[in-house]
Amino acid sequence: MHLNYTTMKTTLSIRIDKDLEKLLEQAAKRTGRPKSELVREALRRQLSIESFQQLRKELLPYGEAQGWLTDEDVFREVS
Repeated sequence: MHLNYTTMKTTLSIRIDKDLEKLLEQAAKRTGRPKSELVREALRRQLSIESFQQLRKELLPYGEAQGWLTDEDVFREVS
């Protein structure tokens, strides 16, 4: 039996305050997109940011060992 995990869906219930609900509703109306789509996109973006930050934190000691202390040091090396 083969399961296709990309099409399996899970429902997640969250509580949001009235202000966030209002902002979400306005964004849905403004963009013409469903609220659930906006929430999924925001969650993906946030999880990507957190993943990047964790990876950066793990790799920072290796960069520092090369003398890369700032983003500009890295850009200068790559260019």
